[in-house]
Amino acid sequence: MEFDLIARIRQRVATRDDVVLGIGDDAALLQPPPGMQLAVSMDTLNAGVHFPSATTPADIGWKALAVNLSDLAAMGAQPAWCTLSLSLPEADAGFVDGFLDGFLALSAQHGVALVGGDTTRGPLSVCVAVHGFVAAGAALRRDGARSGDDVWVTGSLGDAAAALAAMTAGAVSDRAMRARLDRPTPRIEAGRALAGIAHACIDVSDGLLADLGHVCSASGVGARIELAALPASPALARFAAPVRWPWQAGGGDDYELCFTAPQSAREAVLRVLATASTPVSRIGAITDGQGVIALDPEGQPWRGTRAGYTHFA
Repeated sequence: MEFDLIARIRQRVATRDDVVLGIGDDAALLQPPPGMQLAVSMDTLNAGVHFPSATTPADIGWKALAVNLSDLAAMGAQPAWCTLSLSLPEADAGFVDGFLDGFLALSAQHGVALVGGDTTRGPLSVCVAVHGFVAAGAALRRDGARSGDDVWVTGSLGDAAAALAAMTAGAVSDRAMRARLDRPTPRIEAGRALAGIAHACIDVSDGLLADLGHVCSASGVGARIELAALPASPALARFAAPVRWPWQAGGGDDYELCFTAPQSAREAVLRVLATASTPVSRIGAITDGQGVIALDPEGQPWRGTRAGYTHFA
């Protein structure tokens, strides 16, 4: 049955010139373009941890690829290839077909070729590794933030966390917010547009304060965030500000880009992200020192229930 599932997957995967040998052998043979560096990232999604158990197969497939593409976006890389490892309780062809509906729909949007992987029996778990290209020395990194930089974030924050909170409480979540949880948008075009403008970048997966904290730690700086400046979708804006701040600042699952750039680049940031059809908000500044401080509208330090998701808490 394992090989039947692999054959089922291979039948739906398109070929491309830079894939010399794809699914079906012990390893794939790939041909990177000259002068480019290879950006590689991998994430695992487990049922009941990274997606609710009732999530549809198509949404699981979409999200499994989206969260990995978000890492490439944070590096300013152009996606190229991916591998997929599926752990399934049983050889369920219907699940695989639904999973591929979501996975391949997103891969087609970004020109990603599925070139190999594995299937095995076990608890429902998905592991994806993505590979992308970035010009030598041009990758966005976490360690380039400088004191005085503006801090920006794409899109809006908090929808996915609010949707999950509603589900956990047994309530019906807003449809638009639930879509942000199930089908996040990897900001590939935005990441590539920011190359040469941003000093540092990270994708917001575990929560804004936690992820910006990684940038500060890698760069040896601190940060100040204005809670009133955090962007909220129309659905989330219906909640009072103090109610939504924990979701926006520490909820996670946003998969937006948080980046720093010099103040002199404000017009450039707005221009290139408008071209990339990506909303963006300036939410704070990089400072001397260390750590991230969130300030309420009165300028007082704010401490939420958590700064972000902790995997082994």
